[in-house]
Amino acid sequence: MDLGIQGKKALVTGASAGLGMAAARVLSAEGVDVAICSRDEERIETAAGEIRAATGGNVEALVADVSVLGEPARLVSEAVERLDGLHILVTNAGGPPSGNFDDAGEQEFDIAIDRTFRSAERLIRAALPALRANGWGRIVCLTSITAKEPHSGLLLSNAMRPAVHGLAKSLSREVARDGVTINCVCPGFTNTSRLGDLAEAAAARRGLTAADVFAEWKANIPRGELGRPEEVADAVAFLCSERASYVNGVSLAVDGGESHSLL
Repeated sequence: MDLGIQGKKALVTGASAGLGMAAARVLSAEGVDVAICSRDEERIETAAGEIRAATGGNVEALVADVSVLGEPARLVSEAVERLDGLHILVTNAGGPPSGNFDDAGEQEFDIAIDRTFRSAERLIRAALPALRANGWGRIVCLTSITAKEPHSGLLLSNAMRPAVHGLAKSLSREVARDGVTINCVCPGFTNTSRLGDLAEAAAARRGLTAADVFAEWKANIPRGELGRPEEVADAVAFLCSERASYVNGVSLAVDGGESHSLL
């Protein structure tokens, strides 16, 4: 299927590894000029080189911490300048600290709000003028299946991810007439380094090994295995495409059927 986005310009955040990098790679393979960012200059430059080698596309490496006030606006401005425009925004940031309510104090909640919710809000706010000016735009927020179904030990994610969905759904109704769509993708248990960190934390809380935790997770997934980042990235690319022009305000689970939510 021709996604109809060759020559478009995209910014993908949190893209030095994992889901963000996979999304950037798929978009680049579709002929999109891509700017990617991370807090770590060495890692983002390495990621950009790997994507260029795989796709032959134009990939710009930028450094920013999207959880810091002012950084999202600066990042979007730099991406627009480096790419000579912007049509697509994929928001992604490292998940908030894991744990239960007693593990989450004021500092942990502040981190979760800035990293998980405010980063998306600020990036969208900074990018919308360019997308509206084009009369065509796609915003995809990478979140988590916890937005649809809370998971034990992920209290902050359970609390903050739905806020991103509320923002995206509300805003999708405001900007549709400008040619802009906003959707969310909710990855389930996907084989990334972040998932490894969560497994280690869950194992420590429960007196298990990380292998035990992974086995439990896999047992709850109908196909019996973890997702691959590329499988999530393909869903992101479709929602960024011309083919998805009538898909707006959707929260799409990409979890192998693990969640029990109807919607």
